[in-house]
Amino acid sequence: MELTSSAGCFSNFSLKNLLPRRSKSKSTQVTATFSKAFNGPSWSIDDKHGHHPGLCSGGDWILTPGRPSYSAPPEYTTNGSIRSLDPEVVKTVESKLDELDPQLRELSLELHSHPEIAFQENYAHDVLTAFLEKHDFQVTRHYAGLETAWRAEYSVGQDGRVLGVNSEMDALPGIGHACGHNLIAMSGVGIAIAVKTALVTHGIPGKIVILGTPAEESGGGKILLLEKGGYKDMDVCIMSHPAPGEAHSAADGPTNAAQTMFVEYTGKTAHAADSPWEGINALDAAVSAYNSISSLRQQLKPELRVHGIIEGLNWVPNGGSPVFVSNFPCSLSVEVIPDNAKLTYIARAPNKTDLVDLVERIKRCFNAAALATGCGVNIEMNLAYLDLWQNPVLAREFGNTIVDRYDMTSNHLGSSASTDFGNVTYGGYYSFHPIYGPPAIPTEPNGGNHTPKFTCAAQTMEAHVAAIKVTKGLALTGLRVLSDELFFEEVKAAFDADKEARVLAKPDSGMYIGN
Repeated sequence: MELTSSAGCFSNFSLKNLLPRRSKSKSTQVTATFSKAFNGPSWSIDDKHGHHPGLCSGGDWILTPGRPSYSAPPEYTTNGSIRSLDPEVVKTVESKLDELDPQLRELSLELHSHPEIAFQENYAHDVLTAFLEKHDFQVTRHYAGLETAWRAEYSVGQDGRVLGVNSEMDALPGIGHACGHNLIAMSGVGIAIAVKTALVTHGIPGKIVILGTPAEESGGGKILLLEKGGYKDMDVCIMSHPAPGEAHSAADGPTNAAQTMFVEYTGKTAHAADSPWEGINALDAAVSAYNSISSLRQQLKPELRVHGIIEGLNWVPNGGSPVFVSNFPCSLSVEVIPDNAKLTYIARAPNKTDLVDLVERIKRCFNAAALATGCGVNIEMNLAYLDLWQNPVLAREFGNTIVDRYDMTSNHLGSSASTDFGNVTYGGYYSFHPIYGPPAIPTEPNGGNHTPKFTCAAQTMEAHVAAIKVTKGLALTGLRVLSDELFFEEVKAAFDADKEARVLAKPDSGMYIGN
């Protein structure tokens, strides 16, 4: 069976209807030290409760019902000045991206006008690698045995940390870049070049690595690259994603975990009128499973999702073609007991543990239908997309930056959609993946991700302007990782604090986690 999936990306995602509520601040003892690339004192952590000092006030947020919740990074006060990047470093990043803006706009539109589906991103592969090569990156084409994957890197000095960036490239069948991956690819390139320029200009030791990751929409390209060691030298990995929402906003909440399942029932054909008792109806099995899962939804928690379709193989008998009566196709398969039926389902849950449990319950429905009808059944699993675990320290730094410098708002809203970047966050890499809502996405109601309206929105100047703001914010966040040892230690400490929650799933041989 050919395995394809549509588990990825941000369909039906919205950043709307968010109400901020400030939490009471918490105090943390801070010891001041100094760092080369920073303006003002830095701190070390002395907090018996395991909290980590913040750069400015955060907040708790009240989310709309039915959305995954997210615990906001705690709010802190300090007894010293707040650190910030050297203004000259900031100026270098912003000036470089302003200089590149026309080229990045052209790059985004070029990708948008050449949409390519999963594992067929050949044009994007060639255009993006050529662009980075012109900016003196060391480029590896067809990376890690994947035809359309690529890697580009640039190093300054030795013993510096490694910042990873992802550029997604794939489009959707029939509707093109309806998830804005042209903006994601362009943003990744912009981050990489801006960070590289700052490292060179200011003599900051470090390495920037950008991966061209194929097949996010279907196929789990990042999961395959994880398995092949594509991320192994990264200390931190970042990327962003466009979505509909409030104007000039970005969210740092989680996404759902997702598992795509392929089910095939095998029965026996017979004449549907003359001798139906001789047949074994595979369509009955598929319908029974479909109805059982529909009934199961009543007992599912509101945050769980399961959706699927029924298909058939050779439902026109003897390999023939439909008969047309008054230009209306009349399939002869109604005369034959179907001996084959297929289901494709996606299960989604807020975390890995809930996903494993949900998949087990759905598999029982599949197996029960086979038992009831006497059909054979084969169940196959695609790569599971794990939930997105945002690093709260990276999220806080990015949020402060876009609020202070780029006239954006930051919130902690999550999404019920899924991404293979979730597997990167589970892989031991300190990661951040904001979702941003420029005012032009969508331009009309019901024009969110995975719709033709979003395809149009993803090429607008408004979308580009929003993507560049986010690109600047992520580049500056990445430079803090490379430049500030104490900040990086704080990033690591936040990851370790969440480590027990990350290792959630019980062993399950029927679920292909992928890493």
